Amino acid sequence: MESIWEKSSPRIQFETLNGNKSTDVLIVGGGLAGILCAYKLKEAGMDCMLAEATNICGGITKNTTAKITLGHGLIYDRLIRRFGEDNARLYLKAQLHACDEYSRLCKNIDCDYETRDNYVYSLRDRAKIEKEVAALNRLGMKAELSDARELPFSVTGAVRVKNQAQFHPLKFLYAIAKELPICEHTKIVELMPHKAITNHGEITFKKLIIATHFPMINKHGLYSLKLYQHRSYVLALKDARGTDGMYVDESDTGLSFRGFGDLLLLGGGGHRTGKQGGCWQELEAFAKKHYKNAEIVGKWATQDCMTLDKIPYIGQYSASTPDVYVATGFNKWGMTGAMVAANILCDLARGRQNLYSAVFSPSRSILHPQLAVNAFESLVGLLTPTVPRCPHLGCALKYNRAEHTWDCPCHGSRFTEKGELIDNPATDDKKM
Repeated sequence: MESIWEKSSPRIQFETLNGNKSTDVLIVGGGLAGILCAYKLKEAGMDCMLAEATNICGGITKNTTAKITLGHGLIYDRLIRRFGEDNARLYLKAQLHACDEYSRLCKNIDCDYETRDNYVYSLRDRAKIEKEVAALNRLGMKAELSDARELPFSVTGAVRVKNQAQFHPLKFLYAIAKELPICEHTKIVELMPHKAITNHGEITFKKLIIATHFPMINKHGLYSLKLYQHRSYVLALKDARGTDGMYVDESDTGLSFRGFGDLLLLGGGGHRTGKQGGCWQELEAFAKKHYKNAEIVGKWATQDCMTLDKIPYIGQYSASTPDVYVATGFNKWGMTGAMVAANILCDLARGRQNLYSAVFSPSRSILHPQLAVNAFESLVGLLTPTVPRCPHLGCALKYNRAEHTWDCPCHGSRFTEKGELIDNPATDDKKM
């Protein structure tokens, strides 16, 4: 099913790799993060090249709700308690820088960029909201306590941050990608030190950036344990009471709201990929109750990589791969996360220090409770004696009745009923 972004923005196309090439920086993955990395590197005068296995923006990017905000759930109070005030402030400054970059770039791009207030609300715990407001103010960001009265239900409280933004992600990306050195339908089939073998030739490189949503190199970095994937769903509603602000529940399984033109985008129904969840049925029931005259004019789903500590992994892929970098685990906040990644990785690829790199380092501690959950799910998936099985690491696939797909509960790979690959980390189709 197509998102409203796909329906309202004609796709641009790039040629396939033809023969062997050489570049200083090879970027693998043509979603938001990969394209922004290529844009930043070219802007800095670096020789770079982007290889995409299918079409740019053909994966997760086309299905985002496209909110540009520092309000990533209730994160700042937790960051202060877990990592200290200095690191929490650096995380915040990285998001602010990303928001400013979008504002700068979008001035010259027709991409429906609009300034909006952002709200993170709670249905049950006002104390959480109060702590988050206090944490943001402590870090130097003005935040307010709100009752979020635009919503069609009562909340115990919401964190309001003014002057955030929303936009049309594909209009934006197609505009900045036009002049970039991109090869579509160029699949990496093997990676060696400083050389990538593709289905259409070889690419030699000095530095490598992996921006494939879920990292594709299994033997380094422990990403199969450090990440899991979370699925969520969106309805586009016409004739529903819209919102001026952008809203998200502090719970991973709650609802989100934003407007686009005369439409309301209602998100939610989330669950760990491969598990049961509310899916579109939950959203349809909510719309029937609260927006009785609304018409569903679009529906789609998306998938997010979730890290152990809610901070993305951006930086050197692993300790043993000094010339390989990664951007992953944006925890549902890929707009600012991808821009932060582009800023950090552009510096690292040029041998420069970056103020924020230590906060997002993929080599930071993995000792978090979520690690045990991820390990347990992987073990269960491996020991479940059913077929079909995922070609990534051999876990048993689960059938997704809402989307008619086969999904992996271990690491989030997804396949059509015929076995065609939809979402990574698997890199090949599954024989059914």
